[in-house]
Amino acid sequence: MAKVKRKKKAPAKKKTAAKIVSNPALSKANAVLAKLQKQAKAAAKKVAAARRKSAAAKKAAARAKTAGKRRTAAAAQNAVRRAAAKVAVTNARIRSAKARARAVAAAAAAKAKKDAEAAKAEADLNQAVKAFTAKLQKKQAKVAAAKAAKQARRDALKARITAKKAAKKEKAAARKAAAKAKKKAAKKKSSAKKKGTQKEKAVKRRAAAKKASPKKVAKRKPAAKKKAKKKVVKKKAVKRKVVKKKAAKKKATKR
Repeated sequence: MAKVKRKKKAPAKKKTAAKIVSNPALSKANAVLAKLQKQAKAAAKKVAAARRKSAAAKKAAARAKTAGKRRTAAAAQNAVRRAAAKVAVTNARIRSAKARARAVAAAAAAKAKKDAEAAKAEADLNQAVKAFTAKLQKKQAKVAAAKAAKQARRDALKARITAKKAAKKEKAAARKAAAKAKKKAAKKKSSAKKKGTQKEKAVKRRAAAKKASPKKVAKRKPAAKKKAKKKVVKKKAVKRKVVKKKAAKKKATKR
């Protein structure tokens, strides 16, 4: 198969977007230039017509060779010169107007560029200020967040410490209350036990007294006799003691 050559597309021309500068001086200069260009076109037409007329007069004078024809040809030639001079003046004025318009346009463009640069500089400054402010606010927010977190940690630590102290106090109070209750219960138990033992002793005593009551009745008389004998012996002993004392007194007097 034969290779088909593809046609290369011509590169698209880059459109140069000329900035339109609105300036009264430039508008005035452009208006003067347009007017001069219009006058130059009209003068050029007149020159062309005068040259055609002069050429025709020259030909007629050459054929007739009369004085009138020569004067007509000379007049036509002079008209051509005057029209050409007028065109030259108009062209000079056009050139100066173009230069003036270019100068005004350059000044306006320079001013516009300067204004644009100033606006851009101001925008860049505002953007830099905004960025700096945002950065500073972010930094301040970070510092504030760190400070708040630190304060929160401190508060949490204080809360934990107070909670621990409260728990310790509660535990101590609970232990104290438990000990007090235990002591009270033990006291109640001991008092109840004592009461029980006293009741048991009283019951035992009563039971023993009931059991021993007939024996005591039977043995009452011999016990009384024994007591009487003991009393008699004691009295005799007392008498002896008195005698001894008297004897001692007698010995003292003899000395």
